[in-house]
Amino acid sequence: MIKNNLSDAELLSHYKQGNEKAFEVLLRRHKSKIYSTIFTIVKDQYVAEDLMQDVFIKIIDIIRSGRYNEEGKFIQWASRMAHNLAIDNFRRNKRYPTIVLEDGMNVFNSLHFAEETVEDVRIKNETHTSLRNMIQTLPEPQREVLLMRHYAEMSFQEIAEATGVSINTSLGRMRYALINLRKLIEKTNVAYDQYLYAEK
Repeated sequence: MIKNNLSDAELLSHYKQGNEKAFEVLLRRHKSKIYSTIFTIVKDQYVAEDLMQDVFIKIIDIIRSGRYNEEGKFIQWASRMAHNLAIDNFRRNKRYPTIVLEDGMNVFNSLHFAEETVEDVRIKNETHTSLRNMIQTLPEPQREVLLMRHYAEMSFQEIAEATGVSINTSLGRMRYALINLRKLIEKTNVAYDQYLYAEK
């Protein structure tokens, strides 16, 4: 019999030894927190529920494979995983975000073509693949706020609440993310052509 007053670490220990009930207690204890973490970002009940299931499947996978080593920090670790899956969901589903640099210039815009040819579509896809790759090289706090702002379309107030920092910190991270992104664009010579890509 698993008691509800056991610590997370104790429940995880029981679960690792094969006691499935221990994980059920852990799930009930933290389900609301993990759901809220996801819902704050996706703002859709059904998407949030689906992603929460994904989080718990991933957690089970990691624990069973012996890769879990966050003793005493389970909920922080699980919340971070939930947060990342929610952001990844937007990155997968919104392929062409509008990203505006610090000087107001639209980067890669939404790439509206008057008449898209096969070559136009190829260029568009390659350009956005390059953009996503560059975003992945940004420092994590900068990458996180940029994805939340441009892919998840969250306000800076929402970003601040979701990441546990002040609005000014969120704004500062965004500013540096855009500055660094511009440097990467110039360094890799990935162009945004004012004649090819129309402004919104």
